[in-house]
Amino acid sequence: MSQRLCETETNMLAIITKYQEELNLATAHEHRVADEYAQVYAEKKARGRVIDSLHLEATMWMNRFALTLNGSQELPRLLAKAKAMADTYSAPEEIHRLLGYCQHMIDLMAHIIRNR
Repeated sequence: MSQRLCETETNMLAIITKYQEELNLATAHEHRVADEYAQVYAEKKARGRVIDSLHLEATMWMNRFALTLNGSQELPRLLAKAKAMADTYSAPEEIHRLLGYCQHMIDLMAHIIRNR
């Protein structure tokens, strides 16, 4: 009887040890998941701050651009002057593409400002 009691105790201790190890693994996994969630949440929050900052920056530039375009032809006049100089002095194709891009941006911003 004493021997069976000793065996039972040994078996029970083995079972307790096994479940304690599983509990430790589960706890460690839970901590890893919580850490990963915290990191993802922090990254998401940081991305949100960056997006908000970029939105403010874009709005600021759009407002500045609107002030330049509304009631002023300075920017289009300067671009027209640059185009005339590029044509007169046979500027490289890259310059013509850049000026075309500038014209496109002026037209795009004017459209955005008119429709906001």
